[in-house]
Amino acid sequence: MTAPSPRVFAHRGLAQEAPENTLLAFVKALAGGATHLETDVHVSLDGVAVISHDPDLASLDRDVRIDQLTMAELRHINLGYGQGFTALADALEAFPAALFNIDIKTDAAAEPAARAIKDQRATARVLVTSFNEHRRRRVVSLLPGVVSSASAPLVGRAVAAANLGLTALVRRVLEGCVAVQVPERAGPVRIVTPRFVTMMHRAGVEVHVWTVNDPHDMMRLLDLGVDGLVTDRTDLAVAALTRRT
Repeated sequence: MTAPSPRVFAHRGLAQEAPENTLLAFVKALAGGATHLETDVHVSLDGVAVISHDPDLASLDRDVRIDQLTMAELRHINLGYGQGFTALADALEAFPAALFNIDIKTDAAAEPAARAIKDQRATARVLVTSFNEHRRRRVVSLLPGVVSSASAPLVGRAVAAANLGLTALVRRVLEGCVAVQVPERAGPVRIVTPRFVTMMHRAGVEVHVWTVNDPHDMMRLLDLGVDGLVTDRTDLAVAALTRRT
């Protein structure tokens, strides 16, 4: 978490003339000024942490899961623009100075992901997260010193405590987390409010909002004091930040 705030998280890279979650998308995001590469990890049949948001290849009209194919097979699948699936270790190696925000998608991916991060000596430049609290804790336990954002259950408790104005409880709920990563709304309920941002900051954690693609929304949220934007359009986010300075 050494990048300056506000942080710009490239949601699955920058998928403009590039397939999401590929090396090309990551190159484009970093070239455009993203501070973090936000990505997702599943596991291949042969136990390799592989970058993919979806658990299967349904988007390619193939009835097969990621965990039913070896990493070698996944590499040779054409995702477009000459890109195939990438192992997490390869992405960390390809961008040795880049900061990564890594969402662990399955229990089976926890240990392979931690191993890839450790093997690439990347613990200090990754933020790990998961919607599942057990999974988040598992990865954190495997990577001493790694930072993480709150899982969905912790976020729910923190939101409730913040609404009651209970700073000490927010701090206790989020102990060990450096950030909450949340949508601005959950259905009809607005999560990101001035009160919420203030309470999170009082508890010593950052607020990162996903997935924000409209420049007007970006500016409005930054004016609220959020610390990071998770966006599909890092180009627009960087331009908004430039106008703001």
